[in-house]
Amino acid sequence: MKRFILIVTGILLFMQSRAQINGSVIDAQTGEVLPGVNVQLLHQSKGSSTDARGHFILSTGKTEDSVQVSFIGYQSRKLTLQQPFIISLTPKTASLNEIIVTSSRDRQNRTDAPVAISTISTQEMRDTKATSLEQLLNKVSGVYMVDLGNEQHTMAIRQPIGYKSLFLYMEDGIPIRTIGDFNHNALIEINMAALKNIEVIRGPASSLYGSEAVGGAVNFITAAPSLQPAVKVQAEASDRGYKRTDFNISNTFNKAGITIGGYYADQRNGYMDHSDFHKLALTLRADYQINERNKWINAATLVNYYTDQVGGLDSTHFYNKDYRNFQTFSYRKVNALRYRSTLEHTWDNTNHTTLTAFFRHNSIGQNPFYALKNSATDPLKAAGEINDDSFNSYGLIIQHKKQFAWKNASLIAGVSADYSPATYLANYIDVTKNSAGYFTGYTKTDSVLTDYNAGLLNTAAYAQLDMELVQGLKVLAAVRYDRMDYNFDNHLPPSAYTGAPDDRNNFNALTPKLGLTYDFGRSRGLYANYSVGFAPPNISELYDGVKVPVLKPATYRNYEAGGWFGFANDKGYADVSVYKMNGTNEIISVKLNDGSYENRNTGGTTHRGIEWNVRYAVLRSLWIRSSGTYAEHFFNKYIEKGVVYDGNQMSGAPKVIMNTELTWKLKGFRLSGEWQHISRYYMDPQNTRYYKGYNLLNARTGYAWRNIECWMNCRNIGDIIYSTTSEKTAYGTTYRPGPKRTFNIGLAYTFTGKK
Repeated sequence: MKRFILIVTGILLFMQSRAQINGSVIDAQTGEVLPGVNVQLLHQSKGSSTDARGHFILSTGKTEDSVQVSFIGYQSRKLTLQQPFIISLTPKTASLNEIIVTSSRDRQNRTDAPVAISTISTQEMRDTKATSLEQLLNKVSGVYMVDLGNEQHTMAIRQPIGYKSLFLYMEDGIPIRTIGDFNHNALIEINMAALKNIEVIRGPASSLYGSEAVGGAVNFITAAPSLQPAVKVQAEASDRGYKRTDFNISNTFNKAGITIGGYYADQRNGYMDHSDFHKLALTLRADYQINERNKWINAATLVNYYTDQVGGLDSTHFYNKDYRNFQTFSYRKVNALRYRSTLEHTWDNTNHTTLTAFFRHNSIGQNPFYALKNSATDPLKAAGEINDDSFNSYGLIIQHKKQFAWKNASLIAGVSADYSPATYLANYIDVTKNSAGYFTGYTKTDSVLTDYNAGLLNTAAYAQLDMELVQGLKVLAAVRYDRMDYNFDNHLPPSAYTGAPDDRNNFNALTPKLGLTYDFGRSRGLYANYSVGFAPPNISELYDGVKVPVLKPATYRNYEAGGWFGFANDKGYADVSVYKMNGTNEIISVKLNDGSYENRNTGGTTHRGIEWNVRYAVLRSLWIRSSGTYAEHFFNKYIEKGVVYDGNQMSGAPKVIMNTELTWKLKGFRLSGEWQHISRYYMDPQNTRYYKGYNLLNARTGYAWRNIECWMNCRNIGDIIYSTTSEKTAYGTTYRPGPKRTFNIGLAYTFTGKK
């Protein structure tokens, strides 16, 4: 008996000496699990890394052992082992290196990507408390997202302000709209309340994403389910009639995680008349970790949106702050549904495959102010239209990644197909005006301007290879082939406004990319790349209002170099990029004398500039960030109505765009001031008149105590008169007024449970 007791005691002591510690690592801000985190025992040579579920197992002989937990882009932690063991890592305030996904369609270090890429973090979004996306995206160097009111917008990334299909907007790497049916207001369809972060690539990304990824690609990354129960609700209101409520609910149940988030916004009686709007956005995401090798992700986003449309003002009304709207009946309504189902399979340590099926339904109905055309004979008459642009999408993306031991090489290859039958219907309306120039009403008619179906099919194959040639020097080579087929079926006769004959049009593109990065160590490095971008005409550009399609696809060749530098003691970093992009057959939007717009090809354009981004900690609690660009955009070859514009600057192209912010944080309190600068730019391609630009000051303050947070933001502190975009034609000069001084106040409550 004594011998038996000794044996049992020995076994128990051995088991205690070989104790296993189970734990998980999560993001302290979002609650998401973090795979690939390094967990190292401090007093032993043993360590582990978290798996796909953020879980790790450590064998230790001492219960009092401590571990060090580290991960790229996060603050390292040292702590004592305990059970249960859930470790929260806090993202660094300004990390030079972080994990990104957009530049390669897969997880990689930011400093390994030979592109100009910026990330808007979870913390930055939470501190900004943005009510529209331009308040976030305008913090990125080289980006000017133009506020057109009520979340309406257009974009300028390495391009002048315009309305063309040169920017690709994605949600979790999938375009939110089909290729060939671009809408410059597409970001209306984003659910801001469901986002984890935003990644912005400046310059062509066509070698991976295809058409429209020319000036830039913006990837909105949705938040994954949290490991522990989490609930957040918030409400805010402004002194200009804006109200909004957000919510998020998230949790993981064993292998399944679910998160749902959304918001409802409502605007009434704003600083401009006829400028009300409302929007409902909901996102549901469910992640199921089938086993260690397989993960299944399903996500759906629903958006219902309606707004009164506000047009531009003439100089008299604009400078007198007389913001009465000339259009009293124009509107835009959007109904959008997106669904994706992604299966991820890890074959072994070197092979990983993803398969994504997706569906989109989208409908945009309008009585657009920009379609109003004045009568040539009667000053009290005009013409307009009511239109509807709708499509469904059925798509599939298959991608495989193979890693090699030789030269640390990896190969990513994939194929995709997107079939989107689309319809477009526009009915003519008679419009009445008064002597003051206001469009007062309209009468529906039986006249049909446009009525067609178009089958849009985009098929593509792509591959990207990267390897380390010598220590520190990496090379990347990528190529993509796209074929875009438009099957146009016109329901109207040749005499109609849209009288183009039934036709099948196709466009092909081979878009290569070659890039290099060199890491000098100590957070310093350089990169260079050559890339090609491609943008075919949209179906509305190609067929709407024409008898014979005449637009050609646009091609862009981009040459770029840059570098990064990390300040000592993790005090921040600086990065810079220079580029030159030559465009051929670039499609520009031309405002005609009657006030309407028409798309045309140019012969050639040049876009060149320098972009910079600096983040620096003056003190531990005091940060400064400055992002900006100096750029030139001009015609190489362009003739319009016999007028030669060669050498002229393109209209709507400010040379300097800057956004600088100073932020102070101390014990739950934060205070920041932001300066947005847009330099002067020409309002017409003739370069006869320019808009002086503007300087805008914003302030934000907030306080967080336990589970409660309150804040107050002020836009346009100086209540200045400024225009977000300005245009001049023979018809007149129009200004889109920016918001007057606006105060927003809000209150949020967050509950986080424990497991």
